[in-house]
Amino acid sequence: MDGRPSPTQRKRCGRRLSGEGESPSSGGPERDTVSGMNGRSSRSFDRIADRYDDRRGGAERGVVLAADIEPWLSPGTVLEVGVGTGVVSVALRALGLTVFGVDLSGGMLRHARQRLGPTVAQADATALPFAGASVDNVVFVTALHAIGDVYGAIEEAARVVRPGGRVVAVHGIPRRIPDDDDMNAAVAPLAPLRDDRPDIAPTLDAAAAAADLRPAGVAWVASTRFEESPNEFATTIEERQWSYLWNVDDSTWRSVVVPVVERLRALQDPDRPRAYRLSPRLVAYQA
Repeated sequence: MDGRPSPTQRKRCGRRLSGEGESPSSGGPERDTVSGMNGRSSRSFDRIADRYDDRRGGAERGVVLAADIEPWLSPGTVLEVGVGTGVVSVALRALGLTVFGVDLSGGMLRHARQRLGPTVAQADATALPFAGASVDNVVFVTALHAIGDVYGAIEEAARVVRPGGRVVAVHGIPRRIPDDDDMNAAVAPLAPLRDDRPDIAPTLDAAAAAADLRPAGVAWVASTRFEESPNEFATTIEERQWSYLWNVDDSTWRSVVVPVVERLRALQDPDRPRAYRLSPRLVAYQA
């Protein structure tokens, strides 16, 4: 036994969205976290919702991601799980797709509704408000690390996707070019905190196999250019804008994080932006 619950132990929700104007219920009161089946928690991004797009490429990056995701989709409807502020879904809609979205964070959904209207709802990834075999594609875009329960989320995606449909995930730590600049070297001690994430490739492949999904392909996608100075990056760390810093205890903060901030601010020309590109991994599975 591996400790994962059987399908009959998981909560199921049978409501279905059948049209652009319909929306499922909100799913109950706002929650900051929902426990994941693997001991992690599904994190709510309410605390950074109003500034989320400022540090992550915003609508422009959403367009790039959507353009690289669309060729991997089956024809038909798309459900984005972890829709966030809606930048990817609205770009997919602009490509002619019918898109629905769910997210745990009410704060993020406020932004998503401004872009997408009533086709988004508050729900947990392991209890989607959709009937079985009711959508043609389920998409996760840099969401599985926050959802935490990768097995549960993939299993639930497999439940709601139609036979022949696709489950597509953009996941993991993005490939960074260059990866040997002074700023990246300064933050290297944060790697054990940043890299402790559940959405690694072997876990996704195992979860997909357990849900009877077949591999359909892998690619590095959405190469996006960023510019950030050491002082700017230090500020984002101090403000805990990255989810891997939210639950760092005081002792680790003082011994690991504070020295990284000091190292960043001590770099030569700390106000000079450093340019780099990030490209996340995409994996697709066939139902």
